[in-house]
Amino acid sequence: MKGREELEITLTSPSGRLDRALADALPELSRARVQALMASGAITRGGEAMTDPSAKAAAGVYRLVLPPTIAPEPQAQAIPLTVLYEDAHLIVIDKAPGMSAHPAPGSREGTLVNALIHHCGASLSGIGGVARPGIVHRLDKNTSGVMVAAKTDAAHRGLAALFAAHDLDREYIALTRGAPSPPKGTLTTRLGRSSGDRKKMAVLRAGGREAITHYAVSRPFGPAARPLAARVACRLETGRTHQIRVHLAHKGAPCLGDPAYGSGPPAPAVRAAIAAAGLKRQALHAAVLGFRHPVTGEALRFETPLPSDMAALEGLLQKL
Repeated sequence: MKGREELEITLTSPSGRLDRALADALPELSRARVQALMASGAITRGGEAMTDPSAKAAAGVYRLVLPPTIAPEPQAQAIPLTVLYEDAHLIVIDKAPGMSAHPAPGSREGTLVNALIHHCGASLSGIGGVARPGIVHRLDKNTSGVMVAAKTDAAHRGLAALFAAHDLDREYIALTRGAPSPPKGTLTTRLGRSSGDRKKMAVLRAGGREAITHYAVSRPFGPAARPLAARVACRLETGRTHQIRVHLAHKGAPCLGDPAYGSGPPAPAVRAAIAAAGLKRQALHAAVLGFRHPVTGEALRFETPLPSDMAALEGLLQKL
């Protein structure tokens, strides 16, 4: 990654909009790029950020700070991994909460891909594409649990086929606000982008893709007639973006701590338990992943316990 570059641009007798005048003075940058730099506060005049592209251009000296350029390929980083299984074809890890699966805007480093490139070395090169080598499925950044990655083309093709056919055993554990009713069931809906917020997913009446989640309340917490929280086991039949989080919220029992789908605060006693446990994410853990090895045919199954924040929260909820 190269360091940032600083430029000075002198406008002597400009006319029209500021973004156009700056783009004319900097032919190596497009007008859209100048607008983006202005929005980020990277262009200043006399120490004041020039953030309005439509402002009238004025004569003077403008200072531009170009952010560091990002390497086109993810770089190796020595990030500790909890490896559950590894052979010449694939690796299974217990992903910690807070780790993105692969680089993306705002999360270029510290991802599982960066860690895998360091751990696996050249064997991972090019498997599944430059941006996401080895990755065949993902967990949300703040969801913990079992993930598998491919180390060879044959394993990548085989794993991708398993996920496409939903021919795997996947169980998640969620700690929820209240408890879904009935305590056991199957949710079959259409999931797609929310019309109100394109960063979120939503249950749709039409369009989207079919999403199927089987759920069962393992343990309610608080009054039996109206639980304040619950431990819920969810088995995926499909694997859509944010599927469990959206489905549980749709049932009126969102994951505790979920910043996107929480839809209302939990009971005061539950809020106190969340604070005491130090939970700062959605309480969702990919506990089980079972599949047939795409190369050897061996039946594999991995199960991991709740990480410390969710385990601490569950212990406190049991006292309600």
